[in-house]
Amino acid sequence: MSFSAIPAGRDILSSQAPRPLTAYRPYWAQRFGTAPFLPMSRAEMDTLGWDECDIILVTGDAYIDHPSFGMALVGRLLEAQGFRVGMISQPDWHSAADFKRLGKPKLFFGITAGNMDSMVNRYTADRKIRSDDAYTPDAAPDRRPDRAVIVYSQRAREAFPEVPLVIGGIEASLRRIAHYDYWSDKVRRSILPHAKADLLLFGNAERALVELAHRLARGEKIHEIRDLRGSAFMAPHGWLPGPDWVATASTTVDTPGAVHAHPDPYAAKEVPLGYAMDASASSPQGKSISSVRPEPVDGQHSHANPGSTVPQAHDSPRTVSGQTKQSTTMPTSATVGAGAVALVRVVSRAERLGQKKHARAHTAIRLPSYEEVRDDPVLYAHASRCFHLESNPGNARALIQAHGEGAARRDLWLNPPPIPLSTAEMDHVFGLPYARAPHPAYGDARIPAWEMIRFSINIMRGCFGGCTFCSITEHEGRIIQSRSEASILREVEEIRDKTPGFTGVISDLGGPTANMYRMACKDPRIESSCRRLSCVYPGICENLDTDHAPLISLYRKARALPGIKKILIGSGLRYDLAVRSPEYVKELVTHHVGGYLKIAPEHTQEGPLSKMMKPGMGAYERFKQMFDKFSKEAGKEQYLIPYFIAAHPGTTDEDMLELALWLKRHGFRLDQVQTFLPTPLALATAMWHTEKNPLKKVTAESEAVSVVRGGRQRKLHKAFLRWHDPENWPLLREALKAMGRADLIGPGKRHLIPAWQPAGTTTSSALHQPGRIARLKQRPTAESTVPARRSTPSAPAKPARAAPARRHPDVPRHPLSRRKGG
Repeated sequence: MSFSAIPAGRDILSSQAPRPLTAYRPYWAQRFGTAPFLPMSRAEMDTLGWDECDIILVTGDAYIDHPSFGMALVGRLLEAQGFRVGMISQPDWHSAADFKRLGKPKLFFGITAGNMDSMVNRYTADRKIRSDDAYTPDAAPDRRPDRAVIVYSQRAREAFPEVPLVIGGIEASLRRIAHYDYWSDKVRRSILPHAKADLLLFGNAERALVELAHRLARGEKIHEIRDLRGSAFMAPHGWLPGPDWVATASTTVDTPGAVHAHPDPYAAKEVPLGYAMDASASSPQGKSISSVRPEPVDGQHSHANPGSTVPQAHDSPRTVSGQTKQSTTMPTSATVGAGAVALVRVVSRAERLGQKKHARAHTAIRLPSYEEVRDDPVLYAHASRCFHLESNPGNARALIQAHGEGAARRDLWLNPPPIPLSTAEMDHVFGLPYARAPHPAYGDARIPAWEMIRFSINIMRGCFGGCTFCSITEHEGRIIQSRSEASILREVEEIRDKTPGFTGVISDLGGPTANMYRMACKDPRIESSCRRLSCVYPGICENLDTDHAPLISLYRKARALPGIKKILIGSGLRYDLAVRSPEYVKELVTHHVGGYLKIAPEHTQEGPLSKMMKPGMGAYERFKQMFDKFSKEAGKEQYLIPYFIAAHPGTTDEDMLELALWLKRHGFRLDQVQTFLPTPLALATAMWHTEKNPLKKVTAESEAVSVVRGGRQRKLHKAFLRWHDPENWPLLREALKAMGRADLIGPGKRHLIPAWQPAGTTTSSALHQPGRIARLKQRPTAESTVPARRSTPSAPAKPARAAPARRHPDVPRHPLSRRKGG
């Protein structure tokens, strides 16, 4: 395989507007028309008149032809471009036979694990195998392998070695660089060399996928396509796209010290750029004396001092790579030469910005190698910070990370993130001819994920919250991509007219966050240069337009449609934004809450909240006051359901105790609680693995983050959230005594738990007590998320607590399920 430079005119960071999805000339196979469902068998292909598929998509989910399921969306998008697209859903991975069922694809295999990371889908936060799979017919738990992208890629390669492999979806996106893997408790390589795929498309990859398909159809070789935004590939070590490109160490982006000041994207004043010119020179162009380009580096991030794990800052004028900085002072007669005249040309602001933009567009950031981040937690945290700083499509640069040593050393290249879709493109993608139903091959099987979303509508993508435990930003980006009002209302009508079982209630108009629809930066220029990790933390950015008027208008028009009885909002609400619009809160509470509203404070204490990048409880209290006020005015008894995370990095036992006391004061008895799960690429996962804070500059001496690793302590933190459960009282009593808070044990209102234990419940705090599971299954429960002191006889029935998940008998026990630590 040969690697050549990217052809002129195809710049990775081109300033030109991206080509619209609808601007491509359809492929010749468009003449076959639209398929009722993308075919899953040769018989269906024969019915459509196909002799082969141009593209075959492989997914770990059941095939549901609906835009909420990624492979259905990209399949219909490629079909709209004229390609014949086949679907292999949940193949038998024990051999390559199932990967041959549709024959050999003409262009490429597209492979994904499905809507979820396969490890998150199969294992709980305690590394126990889940008893069901919401994306599988009848919730069967054994229809996908661990690390599905890798397994599927290997089988597809075995089936047709010469066919290009393209991987994507959330599992591939969040594992695109070297990453900490919670389930194996180690840093793993990028998924790309593991899967031995030709190309990885990350994020919402519609642009890259359409461009790739058309270029392959024109005869380009996949190893020659290296300029797609949102793509990653492996290249020879030291390869650069062209002669004007340079690779610079990541320490120039976020130096662990004070070598370079962090650039202020909002600064109006700029350093003037001077040019020294020889009076006798015939050319008007002089030699730059102040424009310093990054020096190419070999990718090594060696330690400057024995006691330090990162390069140290020096007072001398040297860069991290050891090169002496060029002087930025104006030339004197001594520097120019005796008798010479020093001429200085003042460079215009536009020219200076053009030079900077060109240099930036041709600079790649070399992260510490896989071997370095594997062996050094500080460098891992530094690499994580740099990765997230280079995530804005408006200013992100290409990233390089070496994998391997010696002759086997290769570079992983990550091109900048894709340009977000316009509203017109979002309408096009969501308006394709979806059947809005599971494939007929599943018959009457129940698919829980489909049951959950079939009456809901996705109105936008992206999230600028930047919560460190969440990977939405790493996958979908911070820029909100919204559909038009007309497109959303058309989908409401489609559900009303075409979806069996519709009763007039839309279960959700939302997205990653319920109330970020149409929100954006007030100035596109500021948006394209911003490097903040969150638009709302530590406070809401003054440049963010938080107007809720478009959302209020959408709600009113949607519920006014004939046949629509109720529009509910099921997505999580960002309450710190909502309190800025009392009109929105009133509209929401009066018309769109079905008794309960989900919000996610996640914690009450500043320590963990600062590591989550979540607002304090002041915003929650203001929202609750508004919620209660408008509920009372509407004559409704409604409740907030707060969500909290146990054992998040930065959380101490004392923090969890304070949260438990807050829950008791406010009458909350949580039924479902979540323990922190370190998912790949999340900033909180970097904290969990390294015990460093990548929200700030990282050094060996920088802030340490407390981490809850042991199984007993994680169990304790979860027990604090369920302080009302007698099964947790022995463990809590033991912990309170150890913390010197035995004063909280007793029968009074000021106490957290009583000193006595109900008959038939656990009497020991041991983690593995014989017979405990059997007693839990037999013991009824009446806990509810509704505040206990406000319950009424007319309130809805309180849900029973689910029995503990058990391993399916046909699924082998995962070796990590026996671990006691974590």
